Amino acid sequence: MSLPKAATLFLLFFLLLLSSTTTSNAHNITRLLAKYPQFSTFNHYLTTTHLASQINRRQTITVLALDNTAMSSLLAKQYSLYTLKNILSLHVLVDYFGSKKLHRISKRSTLTSTMFQATGAAPGTSGYVNITNLKGGKVGFGAEDNEGKLDATFVKSIKEIPYNISIVQISH
Repeated sequence: MSLPKAATLFLLFFLLLLSSTTTSNAHNITRLLAKYPQFSTFNHYLTTTHLASQINRRQTITVLALDNTAMSSLLAKQYSLYTLKNILSLHVLVDYFGSKKLHRISKRSTLTSTMFQATGAAPGTSGYVNITNLKGGKVGFGAEDNEGKLDATFVKSIKEIPYNISIVQISH
């Protein structure tokens, strides 16, 4: 009788342990962005291009989100879905950059890898983003292969789960 009781206790313990653990990638980018209707178009295209599932598989990630106005400007250029995916994958940094870290970049600038670089599809340095801490508390972003031009700036932090996921709004 002690064997079935021991087996039952073991099974109960195992189920309790299993139910109390969380996965390392407990964030869901589409759920996080769904709370912010001003990012609904960006959120839609993360799903359509399958970038959302790639983001969700990452343990440490930063998403440089575009609001609906910025997405409208991007969509007006009528890029193919493939090209749009590549563009949006440049907005996904494979490192954690919360608001504090962005505003405290040492040596004024840093170079970081994006999801585009991680796919292996990016030629040369086109999959890297230069982040520069500008004067007056501003932070600029630009593709590394863009001759140092900073095309976008930090607008605000949307959601931060320290060292796992950071979602920040950029200008475009």
